[in-house]
Amino acid sequence: MTETIVKNEYDVLEQQKQAVEDIISVRLITDENAVFSRTDGGFVSLTFTGEDGKTVEYNRVAVHRCFPHSDPNHYISIREPDGDGREIGLIEDLSSLSDETVNMLEEQLSLRYFTPKIIRLKNIREEYGYSYWDVVTDKGACRFTVRMGSGNVYSIGKNRYLINDLDGNRFEIPDLYEMTPREIKQLDLFI
Repeated sequence: MTETIVKNEYDVLEQQKQAVEDIISVRLITDENAVFSRTDGGFVSLTFTGEDGKTVEYNRVAVHRCFPHSDPNHYISIREPDGDGREIGLIEDLSSLSDETVNMLEEQLSLRYFTPKIIRLKNIREEYGYSYWDVVTDKGACRFTVRMGSGNVYSIGKNRYLINDLDGNRFEIPDLYEMTPREIKQLDLFI
């Protein structure tokens, strides 16, 4: 009986070890081992063949950039869209894939990382722990609200800032010093 308990514990430990190895291993996605296709609903699906020769079909995948601001075309993470978003694999260089696949993935990335650029700051008003922004972006005029004091305005490069509003939308200031002195003064409280 003791041998059975030890063997069961050993089997459980081996299964846990294999699960951890699966999670931390990096599987590279290339044109040779992956086929991306569009779904009827406008999403992207993936058929992936692992090193072990097993083919797995994913009805839908999520596409993420590992370095969205500093290196947007390298290290693209392909993940399961539900649950814990477990990574399926990593694309080292987007340009190494076929043009059709690149277009499909860039479409998904543009939706995920939609970030209008603020080209003019009309006004920022602060009230009761929130700031109310009235701006003109490269996509048109916009008003949004930002919670104060919670790190929602932060630097993403030299003189470049990202703003997250209450709804999870992102806005970018591409170069702070291309703004007028009046606009910079309004931003002084936030940067």
